[in-house]
Amino acid sequence: MHSEPRSGRLAAWGNALLAGLASPDDAALAVVGDDAVHRVAGLPDEPGPVGLTLALGRLRGLGVAGYRVALPAPGHPLGLSGPPEFNARALEAEEAVVAVGAPCGLVPEVTSVGPEGDEHVEVVWHCLPVREAPPADVPSLAEAERELAEALRDATEVLSRLDVAASGPVAEAALDAYRSRASRDTSLLAPGYPARAARVLELARRVALMVALAYETGDGAAVSASAMAARVSALRPVERVARRAQVASYNAYVEERERR
Repeated sequence: MHSEPRSGRLAAWGNALLAGLASPDDAALAVVGDDAVHRVAGLPDEPGPVGLTLALGRLRGLGVAGYRVALPAPGHPLGLSGPPEFNARALEAEEAVVAVGAPCGLVPEVTSVGPEGDEHVEVVWHCLPVREAPPADVPSLAEAERELAEALRDATEVLSRLDVAASGPVAEAALDAYRSRASRDTSLLAPGYPARAARVLELARRVALMVALAYETGDGAAVSASAMAARVSALRPVERVARRAQVASYNAYVEERERR
């Protein structure tokens, strides 16, 4: 969860393209990032997968006026609106993009070959029908920012009491990787997003990293079953809030547009 979801890049730069703030080629390059190639399969009137630049143009022609992000997890269909077939594919991928203005959504299928650090990654976005309905459990940006601050405070207190704060070489390596990645990001979001969305997204990423490290860096003093249960009880709500905040950040463009 602490890495950037591909659906976030696609939604953010797709929205920038629709707003006239990015060219089709620049938007496609930003979405692909470090991957080798992205294609889109299942577009109406297209017999096979097409390149991302062409696909974004086709989607605009279908009436797409914006893109939302969904980051579902078991028991939490965050950002989804159905039908069940689309929800199941999105849940399996743990992310999806839902179009606004046309009943379609995009779910990534990622293929990676090669050794770690030198992978060749290809992504096929499957275009599928979606139900035009309000997305599930997506907060406003203001609500997400408030929830995130409260959850972070509560979780920090509980984890400190359980003595399971992230530490050690695994945690330090993850933090170093995060700082390196953050230093390369000149902007967390595409042009056209409010500054508040970038601020909430950065906090959500840091909170998600804290949760991941707390899960992964050993038991600390939480060796009893009750203490382990308390750790999970503390982390799960924070993990949920961090995902809600990420979705709210990526969806801020559509939220602001609808408000206007």
